[in-house]
Amino acid sequence: MGRYFGTDGFRGEANVNLTADHAYKVGRFLGWYYGKNKSGENAKIVIGKDTRRSSYMFEYSLIAGLTASGADAYMLHVTTTPSVAYITRVDGFDCGIMISASHNPFFDNGIKIINGSGEKLDGKAVDMIEDYIDGNLPEIPFAKGEKIGRTVDYISGRNRYIGYLISLGLYSFRGKKIGLDCANGSSWNIAKAVFDALGAQTYVINADPDGLNINKNAGSTHIEGLQKLVIEKGLDAGFAYDGDADRCLCVDENGDVLTGDHILYICGKYLKEKGELLNNTVVTTVMSNFGLYKAFDEIGIDYAKTAVGDKYVYDYMLKNNNRLGGEESGHIIFSKHASTGDGILTSLKMMEVMMAKKQPFSKLAEGFEMYPQVLKNIRVKDKPAARNDADVCAAVEAAEKKLGTSGRILVRESGTEPVIRVMAEAETKELCLECVDSVVDVIIKKGHGA
Repeated sequence: MGRYFGTDGFRGEANVNLTADHAYKVGRFLGWYYGKNKSGENAKIVIGKDTRRSSYMFEYSLIAGLTASGADAYMLHVTTTPSVAYITRVDGFDCGIMISASHNPFFDNGIKIINGSGEKLDGKAVDMIEDYIDGNLPEIPFAKGEKIGRTVDYISGRNRYIGYLISLGLYSFRGKKIGLDCANGSSWNIAKAVFDALGAQTYVINADPDGLNINKNAGSTHIEGLQKLVIEKGLDAGFAYDGDADRCLCVDENGDVLTGDHILYICGKYLKEKGELLNNTVVTTVMSNFGLYKAFDEIGIDYAKTAVGDKYVYDYMLKNNNRLGGEESGHIIFSKHASTGDGILTSLKMMEVMMAKKQPFSKLAEGFEMYPQVLKNIRVKDKPAARNDADVCAAVEAAEKKLGTSGRILVRESGTEPVIRVMAEAETKELCLECVDSVVDVIIKKGHGA
């Protein structure tokens, strides 16, 4: 893990451990880095942001740094992370920047950097950015005269991304009643436009951002509001996004939640039936449910397991020519159409299966039974110290012996928060709780808690 950048960019509390000065320095470095090999041309960098109050501050700081280093900054304004990845790739930008802390509360924020192929920035470039922030690289020269960068309003790029999503709709949604929870985030002015264009009768909640309410009791991390909407309105389905709309969870017609693992099962099975599941493999992370693997075994689908993070999923997919992968949290990647998780695209693909099979989500999910799972997140002072503590490791080993071959326990460091995640799966929830608590208790007793 880097000094500033984790698995999903540079994330922290705004003006605490992620400041406007950090953003300025990131902009200074990127403007120079992507412009140094240009012969007489400025680097072109596109920027999007979510609805957090601090996103505007970071946008202006990044633009000041970029233009001071001689890069042109193209502003998509409030938009989704996958739209930045799409526009960066198809419009020939040198890189893209998304300002967002995804599903985190409003007081956090983050800087995600996307390369010219629409993928997460490589580790070597990230190391150089961190060295520059820490003053370990020579000072970057300022652009002068006509070399100073300019800003360009590029809202048309966001509109073309909306058009791209609409073009992927193979079926009319006419006659379907669909609920959308936009988390008061990036999808608030995009998702409804797409579903309306495809003919759905659309019901939207949490689409009134004020800078402070992003993800607040809303979206994919608080899906109970969407469940209530689906039941009260008698909807056919509901989709919940997170703050930057790179993840999606679903609610079926009965109000039951479909996780990312359900989505992988439903879409994987559909692609296999169509003969479009390349290498007959779905890419998952180590956090996917035991039940998913049992369900895949039953229908003859192979699977791979990567480290947690859609970056790792996509890297594996790219190297092994896979079409479908993702995380149980709802980051789902359809590599034929996108280079990152895309919540709105995921909801369109789930609608495609519903329309093609003429079956409700509850029916499509049959064959996948979730193993009971308990996950506890413990805020800690030092993630590696807590994870590698000898007594914590001994507690994990004892839990593994208790679970045997009928379950598992996983202890991992969050890539975006000062948190240790302890997760267990077993045949009963009681056994899961017992194993998780046995590890959590040791973490706390050893003084690692924050």
